Order: sequence, then C-alpha cells, then structure tokens
Amino acid sequence: MFYRKFVFGEFEDDKGGEARIGGECQNGEAIRNGEGTGKTGGSQSEGNVRKTDTGRNGALIQEVSGGQCRQDVNQQKTIRVRAGDLYRPDTGYGFVVEKNRREQELLRLPELNAAFDALYWCRNEELSHVEEDRNGCFLDSDREIEALEETAGGAFPGERRRIPLSFKLDVPRQGNYRATVRIRTRESMEDVLIFTGRRRLGYRGAVSASAGVKAEIWNSGDRPADYPETQVREIGPDEMASLRSREAADGLKEGGDTKKAGEAAAADTDSGIVAERAGSGDFICTMSVNVCDIIPRGLTEVYTDRSLDITILAKKPGISEITVEELECPTLFIAGDSTVTDQSADYPYAPGTSYSGWGQMISGYLSGKIAVSNHAHSGLTTASFREEGHYGIVERYIRPGDYLFIQFAHNDQKLESLKAEEGYRRNLLRYIGECRARGAFPVLVTPIARNTWKGNDGSYNDLLEEYAGTCISVGEQEDVPVLDLHRRSMDFIVKKGLEASKAYFFPGDYTHSNDYGAYFMAGLVADEIAGVCGERKEPEYRFLAEQVTEGFGGWPPAERIVPLEKPAVYDNVEDPKETEALSDMEHLSEPADRASALDMVIRTARFFPTNVYNDMFTDVVGHEWYAGAVECAYQNGMIDPGMVEDGKFFPLRPVTLEEFLVFAVNGYKSRRKLPDMDGCADNSAFAYDTKCREFTKPYVRAACALGLIPSDGSETPDRVLTRGEAVAICRKLGL
Repeated sequence: MFYRKFVFGEFEDDKGGEARIGGECQNGEAIRNGEGTGKTGGSQSEGNVRKTDTGRNGALIQEVSGGQCRQDVNQQKTIRVRAGDLYRPDTGYGFVVEKNRREQELLRLPELNAAFDALYWCRNEELSHVEEDRNGCFLDSDREIEALEETAGGAFPGERRRIPLSFKLDVPRQGNYRATVRIRTRESMEDVLIFTGRRRLGYRGAVSASAGVKAEIWNSGDRPADYPETQVREIGPDEMASLRSREAADGLKEGGDTKKAGEAAAADTDSGIVAERAGSGDFICTMSVNVCDIIPRGLTEVYTDRSLDITILAKKPGISEITVEELECPTLFIAGDSTVTDQSADYPYAPGTSYSGWGQMISGYLSGKIAVSNHAHSGLTTASFREEGHYGIVERYIRPGDYLFIQFAHNDQKLESLKAEEGYRRNLLRYIGECRARGAFPVLVTPIARNTWKGNDGSYNDLLEEYAGTCISVGEQEDVPVLDLHRRSMDFIVKKGLEASKAYFFPGDYTHSNDYGAYFMAGLVADEIAGVCGERKEPEYRFLAEQVTEGFGGWPPAERIVPLEKPAVYDNVEDPKETEALSDMEHLSEPADRASALDMVIRTARFFPTNVYNDMFTDVVGHEWYAGAVECAYQNGMIDPGMVEDGKFFPLRPVTLEEFLVFAVNGYKSRRKLPDMDGCADNSAFAYDTKCREFTKPYVRAACALGLIPSDGSETPDRVLTRGEAVAICRKLGL
C-alpha cells in the first residue's frame, strides 16, 4: 500500500544540529535528508491527544502535542520539503505557484490541479512567496494582498481576499487516499479553508493559537538547569535579535508594559539559547480524497490524473506535515452540470466571487469513510454527459458498492430532444439500469432552483418544476432514492426573497452559486441523504446515510460581495477568455432558435439574463429556461417590433440570418457606437435591399459595416442559421 510523509520547513541538521520534528519517532531516529525515518507508516499513534472531533464535519480533526511519528514495517520514505521546492513531474511533489504554472502547461488545467489560478491580469507576477521556519512552510497572504492593493492604487472592495498555498504530490494510481495535514503555528487563524483535489472542501474553521510552538529565550548562561537538553539549541546574534523583537511585540499585544517590552527588545543579543517546545497541540485534519481521470473543460480527450493537491487559505497559511496513504472505501461518483461541478476560482480569492457547485462542497458533510469523485461539467445534459465521454470515465472506475448521484435539467430544458417526459426521462432510466448492472447504487437529485421571480406579481418563478417532477416520478417507478434539492433550495430562496438570496449566487447570476451558496446547498443535499437513504432497506444506502455529518457549521455570506475589476495599471493586459467567446456551446450543427440566439448575443455583450420576467409576450411563459434571456433582451432593446406578431415572439422558431443580425447589431449598439455605413453601398444601391424584409434592412447594412457578413450580397438573409454559425457571428462582434 502506498504511503508517503512530507515534512516541511527548516530542520536542526540544516545547522549542524539534530532533527526533532513534532516529537521523536518511536524508534528514536531522526528525519534526515529525505530518507526513511526507520519505521514509519502503519497504524497512526499520536501522543497526548488534546481534542478529537469527528461529529461535525467530514474530517478527523485533532490537536496533539509531542505527537509520535508513524511506524511502518515497510520503512516507507519520508520526504523533507523546503520553501523553494516547486512541483516538477520528475520529482513528483512540490508547491504550485505562478512561476511553475506558467512553465508547465498541465499545471494550467484546473481539473488536473488545485483549481486555483491568479486573476488574468497578474498571472505574470509572483504573488505566492513561500517561506519557511521551524514550524513548516508558509505564505504571508495578508502581506501579499497589501502589496497587490498598493500596486492597484487602493484597497480591494468587499470581502477579505486571500492568496492560496498549494502543494501537489503524485500518487501511483487512481483511487481513494487518506490525506492528513498537520499545521503547527504561533498565531491563531480564523476562517481557515483547506481544499483537496479540484477545490473540494476538506475543512473550514479556526486553527487555535494554542496549537503551536512556544519559544523560550535566554541570554547565554541563563538557561535553567532542569530544562531538557534535547529541546535547546544555540542561536547567533541575528536570530537572537529577531526573537527578542518578536517577544517584545508579543508582550505589547497581550497588554504588557511598554517600558519592559522596550528593555526586552534592547537586551544583550550577542548570543543566546532558544527552546522551542510543543504548545497545547498541533492542528491535524484528516480527509478522504479521490484521484481520477477527467476530461477538462473545453477539451475532448481523457486526461490521466495521478496527483493529489492540498490547498490552504488563511491570513498566513502554513503546512507542517502531510501524510498520504491509500484508502479502501466506497466512492460517491457525481454526474451533473455547472450547478454541481468542481468550479475553479481566481485569486486573490474571496468566497462570494468564486463560482462553486455543491458537488465540490458535499465532502465537507461526509465522514472519512467515503470519497467523492465529481465528473459534473458546465453545459452538460443527460445526453452530452454520455456523448462527450464523461460517463465513460465513471463506467471505468465505478465498483460494486459505490454510488452514482445524478442531477441534470438546467441544460436539458434548452433542447427540444430532451423534454422532461421524453429524452430526459429515457436517459435517467438508462443511467439507473446501467449503474445497478455494475453493482453500484444510483441516487437521483432534483435540479437546484434558480433565483428567478415574476415581475408582474413578485411571486417565485419556478423554471424547473416539470423536470423535478419527472425526476421524482422516475425515482418512484424504479425504487431509487430521490434527494429533492429542487424543493429544498426553492423553499430557501422563497423564504429569503429575491435580494437576500443574491448573496448565495455569483454576482449578477441567478443560476450558479458562489462558495457560500454551494456550501449551503451541499448541506441540504446531506440532510436529504440522511433522511431519504436512512429509511431504505438496503444496507448500502443506510451506510451512506450514516456518513453524513453536521459539516463545519454555518458559513454566512459577507455583507459586501464585490467582484474585482482590473486596475488601471493593468489596462494593457488582455483577458485570454475573451478570445474564446461561447466556447461551451454545444450541438453546433443544429438549427438555432430565437431563444438560444438571444442567449448567445446576451452573453457576448456581457449581459446577464434577468431573474424577473414581466410577461411581455403571450407565448413566453415565466418558467421556461429562456424567459430571463427574453426579458434581458427586451429591456436592452435587442428585439425589434418587426419580430413580434400579435403579442407573440415565437421563441422556439428557427432563427434566420437576418433575424440573428437584428439581435447581433442591437447587442453591439448596447456596448459601442456603430461604424459608418457608407462602405456597404455600391452606387447607392445596397446589395441586400431586395433580399431582406423591410424592418431588417438597417440591421443587415450595419452587419456589413461590422464585417459580420460579406457586403457583396452573396449571403441569403432568409436562410435558417445553425448554432455554430451564430457563434461565429458573435465572435466577429469583438465585444
């Protein structure tokens, strides 16, 4: 069985002394030069346990002092890690910072890494300065943020932001692993976050100041005679001065006498002795992590993944030790869309402005006896999850006794072929049958609700009611557990109201949650697991229910959630995402309808579909997925009256080229001034005048001036446009 232990920071033998990290190994041997510690691994035995907590979260949290090293008859390797050790494929471990992320292409794929990346305008800068001391390796996030704010010309608005400390290590094979993180710190830290793998929550809470190392300092010759020799080391003038200054500062923080503090700082610092003894305990967090292949977003091939990432966020995130060993336990596989997926996050990180799916937070509500493997992706349907190869990965790795959670609908409802009682139902039934044939246990999850409301009477606008009903119906028909997240999330949104609910969604978005919302929704899923699966007759479902914990308590959203805007100093840095507008669009060869055409233009012009619909068209019902897009387009003048007949918009009618140009030109006008039209005329006779309907003529002329279509009249304005052709025109807009 695979086992590795990584020990971080400075060591005694770096200065000619003897290494004593976290207490002595049970066989008395010290950790040296990255070699084995004699006997390491096996069953863990931590000395002097102060606190153990397994009930309120999915991780084992302990505070210990003078912990004993692992023993393993196989004498597995223990690796020493210094601050300058950056991840490389040939070493198979190290920190991931901006430098090696720029140098190694695979480190830039979020799904193969920790899923954190610097905001695009500062990716060429060095933001993550890893340091080290005798407690381990750390990063001073607050100091890095202050430097960024100084460069930006002012403090960042809204939430406190963080720079992540990420460590990556290779493992021999795909599967489940137990990862244990030890943090030894001098300072208490609130709002500590630990993520594993693709930004899956492992811990959220505080690390106590008592979980650290206390230094006692004497001038030479003043050390008490009874102080243990093994815990004492000689120090030179520079370190003595530094420690005396810190001691003085700490005394003032604790309300000490200013005069005495000054005297302590000015004391003789020619030489001295320091004893660093264990405080009340180190912080230890143990988590279950799944490592599995993945198809990264925007790509089509399966990427092999045999690496495990640990990321810590705090005011000064640090790592003292990491141990990783293989784990035999059931795996919870997840199939779904963007509301479930492992979303990546930019840094400087803030939870309110980070997209997140509940699938990456559910691990925070499960015990260490089960691991999560999330294969949900943005834009997927019950059909494309299979067609694009994501289900093939699940089929390869799922084993008897594992679980498959299935949540779709947000994108199914956009396609005629996946109506709730037709293609959607058939696909759910097929997944259930195939899952059971492999000895695994399917669980259906009704689609998470959107924050959508009706403008005419202020009532909630349920866009997914039909699909949630089909999901429940299939569950009853096949005797499969159904977690009614749709009802639970809708009840929460209705109780909170339109404005208060926005704090749980990414700013300006009414479908996709931020980290606060995803954590809350994952709690609803966990509660449903405990209630629904706990009542099943099958022992496997009851086992799953028994793994549900209370999580890490409430995570209330910040009062102000403000996305960062690019500072003026970075105006010359272009956003690489802008060159791939609508890259997530699917079924490009199929005809585009008016509703999807509007959605494309709205996204290209950087509008958000509104979450309030005012019933301006008699054939656009508020619960349809496109109601928000139609409302947004109407409010921003994208729908010409010539496209409305007797109060009807005909949203599912195939869109013609000239109609799409109406949307595109109006979208362009909402952001920029239209160019001069004279270049499109040939002797005052416009090439398309005889081919267009009267109301579309000015739009077609403008489209020529923008270069959206040839100006020689060679196009056919009344032909139906494909989705791929519509995407190509949107990209030509250059917005």
